[in-house]
This record gives sequence, C-alpha cells and structure tokens, in this order.
Amino acid sequence: MAVKLRLQRHGTVKRPFYRLVVADSKHKRDGRYLEIIGTYDPKAEPSAVKIDEERALAWLEQGAQPTDTVRNMLSKAGIIAKHKQGKK
Repeated sequence: MAVKLRLQRHGTVKRPFYRLVVADSKHKRDGRYLEIIGTYDPKAEPSAVKIDEERALAWLEQGAQPTDTVRNMLSKAGIIAKHKQGKK
C-alpha cells in the first residue's frame, strides 16, 4: 500500500477549505483516508495552515510520500528539515 500525504478539498463553491490527510494513493482525492493531520484555509488572510507536527513526522518516518503542494507546506513549517535531520 503506497501511502501519501495530500490535500482533501472541502467547503463550498469559491470557498475552498482543505484537510491535510494521510491516504492510500489508490483512493479518490476526497475518498477514504487513514488520518487527518492538519488543515489549510487559503481564503484566510494570511493563509491559515495548521499541521500536527508529531503525526506528520511519524508518517514521514514510516515512508509516506507527500504531494508537491504538501511538501511545500511541510517545508515552510520546518517539518521536512526535522525529518531529514532525524535520518542522519
């Protein structure tokens, strides 16, 4: 099972709200997930990103692969750097 960290879209038309979830790569974008590890609200000023750092690191250590957008979010939060530092 290939596990991915990705965004799951919620909200209404022109009012998106995203959940950062851990999901099997074979499931639909808004389908089943294993765990919710954060949220992202692009309409807030500035954009609101909340990530459970402990759970994100745990999933990365288990081999979960983030999508490009999620990787950028994790990098800005400093989680990718902590993950790489822990591997050394």
